[in-house]
Amino acid sequence: METGQAIYVAGHRGMVGAALVQELRRRGYHNLITRTHAELDLTDQAQVRAFFQAERPAAVYLAAAKVGGIHANDSFPAEFIYQNLMIEANVIHEAWRAGVQRLLFLGSSCIYPRLAPQPIPEGALLTGVLEPTNEPYAVAKIAGIKLCESYNRQYGTDYRSVMPTNLYGPGDNYHPLNSHVIPALLRRAHEAKSGGLDELVIWGTGTVRREFLYVEDMAAACLHVMDLDQATYATHTEPMLSHINVGAGEDLTIAELVALICATVGFTGRIRYDPAKPDGAPRKLLNTERLSALGWQPRVALKEGLERTYRAFVDAQ
Repeated sequence: METGQAIYVAGHRGMVGAALVQELRRRGYHNLITRTHAELDLTDQAQVRAFFQAERPAAVYLAAAKVGGIHANDSFPAEFIYQNLMIEANVIHEAWRAGVQRLLFLGSSCIYPRLAPQPIPEGALLTGVLEPTNEPYAVAKIAGIKLCESYNRQYGTDYRSVMPTNLYGPGDNYHPLNSHVIPALLRRAHEAKSGGLDELVIWGTGTVRREFLYVEDMAAACLHVMDLDQATYATHTEPMLSHINVGAGEDLTIAELVALICATVGFTGRIRYDPAKPDGAPRKLLNTERLSALGWQPRVALKEGLERTYRAFVDAQ
């Protein structure tokens, strides 16, 4: 794309959306369109229609979503499925009505079955039962993929989907109950250290494995996928299996992650696990061969990413 073309970044105040805006600006794109939730409610079709008819961007990055960790997903399943379905349906449909030919939809690795083969290939989609704790969110994200594919098949658009692994980085949500694992653990370890506590209690057994990708790497991967010409993208995907996994290529146990976070924060107390709390899926490591074949690799290792993230957290206090 030319650097002067209008690009709409939906969800620019979220962690991923903010990183996308930063990466686009770094690469010289200067005609970026953003709206806060107060300015544009993406669950309201009339508002979204009026916005697209007025702005008519050349491309869209759909990073807006209602997100949260295990507790949030388990506590608010109706909100997670409804809001995400409405956001996706409104933005994708109204983008098409306004003549937008290029769009990138950001999904989630939770789209895959709970017991999917590891590392999880894109072809594992819709082959088994989802993880119960975040099934509503996963169903909504699967619908987003299928919306993109369906509009491509019927209308000839070039709408693409990327499925990130667990993301973290500056600008994350540090809510004590509703955040994802890394920001939740960083905050709790920081508060335990600051409060002089000698013990930190962690949900679950600590044995499940997770993969984590620094948010700036995710933003770079999004632009890489969007920059691919249509023939190259089509060669590495299928019309009804068109999404691309984005991950770090390696995982670790939650216990190993806790040790890294405690070292980053400087908490030296005892760690106690609470097996009465849910673990979630036993493992979620993405197969990223498709993206690697398209010429992209992550740059920020987990240790460095955690250090950057913690510095940003402390600076924001």
